[in-house]
Amino acid sequence: MRIVIEITKYLMLIMMGAYTYHAFKASAKKNDNALKKTFRQMTIFLFLFHFTGYFTMYIQLQSEKLLLLYGGQVVLFILVLGFYKIIYPTISGLLIRNMLMLLSIGYIVLTRLSFDKAVRQFIISGVALGLGLLVPIFVQRFSSIRKYGWIYGIVGLAFLVLVLLVGTENYGATSWLTVFGLFTIQPTEFVKLLFVFCIACLYSEKTDFKRVCAVTAMAAGTVLAVVFQRDLGGALIFFVTYIFMLYSATGKHLYLLSGLAGGSVASWVAYKLFDHVKVRVMAWRNPFVYIDKEGYQISQSLFAIGTGGWFGMGLYQGLPTTIPVVDSDFIFSAISEEFGGLFALCLILLCLNCFLHIINVSLKTRDSFFRLLSLGFGVMFGFQVFLSIGGVIKFIPSTGVTLPFISSGGSSIVAVIMMFMVIEGIINGDNSLNIRKADANIADDIHEE
Repeated sequence: MRIVIEITKYLMLIMMGAYTYHAFKASAKKNDNALKKTFRQMTIFLFLFHFTGYFTMYIQLQSEKLLLLYGGQVVLFILVLGFYKIIYPTISGLLIRNMLMLLSIGYIVLTRLSFDKAVRQFIISGVALGLGLLVPIFVQRFSSIRKYGWIYGIVGLAFLVLVLLVGTENYGATSWLTVFGLFTIQPTEFVKLLFVFCIACLYSEKTDFKRVCAVTAMAAGTVLAVVFQRDLGGALIFFVTYIFMLYSATGKHLYLLSGLAGGSVASWVAYKLFDHVKVRVMAWRNPFVYIDKEGYQISQSLFAIGTGGWFGMGLYQGLPTTIPVVDSDFIFSAISEEFGGLFALCLILLCLNCFLHIINVSLKTRDSFFRLLSLGFGVMFGFQVFLSIGGVIKFIPSTGVTLPFISSGGSSIVAVIMMFMVIEGIINGDNSLNIRKADANIADDIHEE
């Protein structure tokens, strides 16, 4: 048994490394035939990796539930690749495969940590991927979506205020709403989408000083509402996204420098005002001094990462469940312990590949609204990954944000899938013909698979 686990551990590392290599290779390839071959290989590595992960768990647990969950996920992956290629001939094959690869990592890790949460994640993500089929069509055909910037902003702010009034507290932040007493949602995740749409709409119209002041006031109100929820990680994401969208829209270095300086001052003020921020900073500075209480979570995270080494312990061979909130905020620690540091590095590179691809979409599109929209989502995705992983490895104080596509969380997984589907809509949009031409060869590859 132990020998089989060791073999599958290295096989998963090899397949993850090969997939990541081909993802960057696909980003650079221009030849149609070479791209077809690269995407075909990525698809093979995706399914082999997913199979190996569940095979490793099955030989240890011998549970029929695992087989059913695995089979459902395989069907989901096939349907996504099939339906999206039929409806959108010029879909970005790189982005859709990266999304499925990240989802597969999340499915495997969550199944190892909590089977029930893995099932819940699978169902929610499956529904989101189904609904996501409509998003690119909506982005392409309804040009009126760019006319409601102020409405997006007001609705988003109203949701945040509603959470402040009737929301429930969890892990120190009042960011959740209970719906009919049956389930909870985190509106902040969906407000992120409205926020980027709001800024893109308003700044694609004009960027004079009066407009900048008005939009900045709305953005500041949104950030403050998230701060009052005690969700400082979310507030940072909103703030950084706005600063870079503002800079991209105006091209003025003064706005960028002023925003970064203002953010630094705001961080200092937050440290002085909020006790939980002081605790996180204290735990970040020297977690082992406070290992019995404030520093316990980050200390366990560092122990897990160190124990895993370069190659990992193997599935079910580590102790990731000793880390508090490991299935959401600290899931990168579990990955590092049982999959290894090399695997974790490949995961970071894969997220970087997604970020660069989205930014490339922003640089290529000619439409100012789509350019700002893709830039905002790219910055939001990239910065969230940075905050999540940076807090886990003690590079920065923990901010309590999830790792996109991988961490447990229904609101988070739905929001990030919708974000990627909006990007697909931009790629296929009538106003982005240069991007459509660049990705046309991807469609040929998908039709051949």
